[in-house]
Amino acid sequence: MNRHLSTFFIFTFGALGGLLFGFDTGIISGASPLIESNFNLNIAQTGFITSSVLIGSSVGALGVGPLADRFGRKRLLILAAILFLLGSSLSMVAVGFWSMVVARIILGFAVGSASALTPAYLAELAPAERRGSLGTLFQLMITLGILLAYVSNLGFLNHNLLGVRDWRWMLGSALIPAAMLLIGGLMLPESPRFLAEKGHTEEALSVLKMLRKNTTDDPNKELADIEMVAHQPKGGIKELFTIARPAVIVAVGIMLLQQLVGINSVIYFLPQVFIKGFGFAEGSAIWISVGIGIVNFVVTVLATFIMDKFNRKTFLMFGSIVMAVSLGILAILNFTVNIHAAAIPTMILIAIYIFGFAISWGPIAWVTIGEIFPLSVRGIGSSIGSAANWIGNFLVSQFFLVMLSYFHNNVGGPFAVFAVFAVLSMVFVHYLVPETRGKSLEEIEMELRHQAK
Repeated sequence: MNRHLSTFFIFTFGALGGLLFGFDTGIISGASPLIESNFNLNIAQTGFITSSVLIGSSVGALGVGPLADRFGRKRLLILAAILFLLGSSLSMVAVGFWSMVVARIILGFAVGSASALTPAYLAELAPAERRGSLGTLFQLMITLGILLAYVSNLGFLNHNLLGVRDWRWMLGSALIPAAMLLIGGLMLPESPRFLAEKGHTEEALSVLKMLRKNTTDDPNKELADIEMVAHQPKGGIKELFTIARPAVIVAVGIMLLQQLVGINSVIYFLPQVFIKGFGFAEGSAIWISVGIGIVNFVVTVLATFIMDKFNRKTFLMFGSIVMAVSLGILAILNFTVNIHAAAIPTMILIAIYIFGFAISWGPIAWVTIGEIFPLSVRGIGSSIGSAANWIGNFLVSQFFLVMLSYFHNNVGGPFAVFAVFAVLSMVFVHYLVPETRGKSLEEIEMELRHQAK
């Protein structure tokens, strides 16, 4: 480990898994129609190529947690980078349906691993008072990855460079951030909390000194607090269902709701919404998705700056209200006026909905699963939350087009369903989500232990 790495480098590269997560989920929206015609696939096969990543992600997210608690966060990040490189290479050279599915499932393992590892890793590196904003870097990287994927789609479309089909270049462009994650992963420090739990006190202290060199925090005091919690009696996996049970409920609930408010139906299917629902041309529809991608990214940048200035629960409530109101109006509008009159207001309302999501549920759900679990089960706890996210994602992305056709291509139908979940999310936040802003991970853990007594 390089003793002189800047904290900017550490947090930026630590969050790079999010960039690949966003890139690999976003890139397929532009590539899938080209793959479909190239391989002569039917709609079910094309849908499966898109969702095969989600199957791999659920398995990767669940599998990586116990390994991260045993072997450390850093080694598993390096493994995820290698899987990203392998999956991207194989998808670029796929020769048909099955070889593409295998490549996308391998990519899914990588994406799922990164989504479970990164929030916990960033939470364990960040000082308490900046954990919200630094944890938000993960969601910021996801939105940047989606935006870069849209740009890559537009850039390579109809350009068969060196005689290689355009969609192969789209999928292959993911090799660049994957290589960056591998190089960064080799240089990043191990989590000081993982080191302390494994008894590597000197190493944990040197990492903390490097991370806190520009702050007023005392690394020795922080290490003492970490060690006090690390030496609490361990219940192993049983701890998840005793002391950590409230954390499991919060993690699964917050992650399912983050998806059930419908965000990925917008990310994956927005062009189709405007093509099928409003009769837009394909080129115009792709530009709308780029515009929404920019809103998503810019608002997440804003969230990074203001995240630690207000309580987490306040942000979540605000986001839920904005989403519920914008989705509700959108649904009513599309059932009461003709589609030509509804098109522009629908675009504006979707942008407001994206604002509500990106300022709150987008980042805070990931920050929360990184911080609410006890140290001894943080890896597996984050895994369970992340897997719940992928399951919710799978449900939304599988059933969105089904719902759209059920309502005769009226987007008001699916968005009304998402509005109901936005209302339910308010109830969930009010009654079940604990406030964690400004508390150290050790304080959060001791409060959990105290409640369990």
